[in-house]
Amino acid sequence: MVGYTQSKEELQARLRRVEGQVRGLQRLVDEDTYCIDVLTQISAVNAALRKVAVALLDDHLRHCVRDAASDDAPRARSRRCPGCTRRGSTWTPAP
Repeated sequence: MVGYTQSKEELQARLRRVEGQVRGLQRLVDEDTYCIDVLTQISAVNAALRKVAVALLDDHLRHCVRDAASDDAPRARSRRCPGCTRRGSTWTPAP
């Protein structure tokens, strides 16, 4: 299970809002809107995407990283990525 499973609906709602903002940007460009107004909206889209990224990172740290640090992490990792091998402290796909 991935870390964001519990907040999936919230993340999808945020991404739908971002999608709407991007469509709005396309409309602004189609309508030859003043450059600064377009740039302001681009900044808003970037901020919204950053919020999604931070939420994903938070979930990743709270679940995936925590689980990987547990004692049974090598077994769990090998189940998720059977072709992976451990090289030092990292797991990488086997050649």
